[in-house]
Amino acid sequence: MSDPREIELKLECEPSDLAVLQDHPLLREAAEKGEAELASVYFDTPDRQLHTAGLGLRVRESEGRFVQTLKAEGDGLFDRPEWEQPVEGAEPDRAALADTPFARRVADDAALEPLFTSRVTRRTYLVEQGESRIEVALDLGRIESPAAGDDILSICEIELELKEGTASDVFALAYAIAALVPVRLGVRSKAERGYALAAGKIDRVRKSEPVPLHDDMSAAEAFRAVAHACLRHMRINEDILLKSRDADALHQMRVAIRRLRSAFSLFGDLVDDPLGVRIRAELKAATEPLGRARNLDVFLATILPAERERHPDEVGLLGLERQLEDERAKAYRDLAALLRSDAWRMLLLDLIGWINAGPWLRDDSPGRVSLREEPARVFAARELDRRRRQVKRRGRHLDDLDPEERHRVRIAAKKLRYGAEFFAPLFPGKKAGKRHGAFGKALSDLQDHLGALNDIATGHELMRDLTVEPAGATTLFAAGMTAADIEARSRKLLEAAAEAHEDLVDTKPFWR
Repeated sequence: MSDPREIELKLECEPSDLAVLQDHPLLREAAEKGEAELASVYFDTPDRQLHTAGLGLRVRESEGRFVQTLKAEGDGLFDRPEWEQPVEGAEPDRAALADTPFARRVADDAALEPLFTSRVTRRTYLVEQGESRIEVALDLGRIESPAAGDDILSICEIELELKEGTASDVFALAYAIAALVPVRLGVRSKAERGYALAAGKIDRVRKSEPVPLHDDMSAAEAFRAVAHACLRHMRINEDILLKSRDADALHQMRVAIRRLRSAFSLFGDLVDDPLGVRIRAELKAATEPLGRARNLDVFLATILPAERERHPDEVGLLGLERQLEDERAKAYRDLAALLRSDAWRMLLLDLIGWINAGPWLRDDSPGRVSLREEPARVFAARELDRRRRQVKRRGRHLDDLDPEERHRVRIAAKKLRYGAEFFAPLFPGKKAGKRHGAFGKALSDLQDHLGALNDIATGHELMRDLTVEPAGATTLFAAGMTAADIEARSRKLLEAAAEAHEDLVDTKPFWR
């Protein structure tokens, strides 16, 4: 028997947006309406066994009635297993969790303690959309925790839960709402935000996390989980960038987008359809400002300080720094304009709609069905083999390749590395784990050297740009000197990259 599941899309907004929606015919004419004050207390063991296992446990009270809910990670964003039942009081009923993952993941003698509480006013509407019935919940409130003192987290979000029908109608309703108010895709549950509040880690820059893959998944299910993980990685860091100029958040957001685009390539024919091609092209074009800002961050944080250390008396370096700082400020302004645009918000809704209900999932041709239903483990092993052969072939005589050829090796190695990270959970066991560690290190070493060479090429481009911008003679001299200094590092990096490539070729694949 399959686990009970919750299919829900979360949208973030401002309180004024909720007021607009409440007065709109879309909700005023809903089949059913309701309003409730909800107080949900979240529990875990002192050593956070539930959180470590990717589970969330709460007891929610409304009008004197209590409901206990256990949620699991699911595919990482949109579709999650959920176990819900009425209980007698405000404390968790462990007996009622006997047939859930709680019983397998939490020790029998482990105490449960309250960690944080969410208090929201929830207005619900049952909306008919297409062939589906969807519950729209408008939540306004806060999360509080004794561990956080007076700090609280505000809640203002819209939840669309599919009660009956198809996922595509959920996204159609989301588009209709997004046309009325400027919503953003939500990727963090109340439980996750509550844990962050309790741990004092609000607005923390987030690196990529392991993708929740398991060996009974199909290739299509694996792609959705990978894509959701990348979207989540991107949105968490985007939220930080919307509040402040943060170089680490920018870097991680850019990494998330590169990982997502690599996933499109890795899954290839499985997810190829005209709508996906258009969305991917728009994503690539829209995110160009991230690359410009990141390149300037790297140059100003690493290359220029090294130049100042080598040439402490060169006054032209100060002018060079000022000009590049101006360029960086402009790049971040361009980035802020992108992230605040309606086009960007709608693109992300288009993207998650395509991932979960795009033409690639509805194509019933035998070849496409076979691709979707292929075991993820079989698909992953074949794709990793193909990508490894590609890196091996392209990287021959690496230290003799021209910059464009080296760039192709770097891109191929990057896709192999991301594929190795995505698919690692499909190959469990001590032997596979040991091989994965060695393989990942060899790939990381190769990428580090190729990345440093790419930074040099980017540095040359930045210096060339100065020749077409108004700049003083001392600044231009400093730019030329810097270009010569960074080029001098190329030969050693090429030799190191070639050696790293040989090490990678000799490393045993973890998927065999």
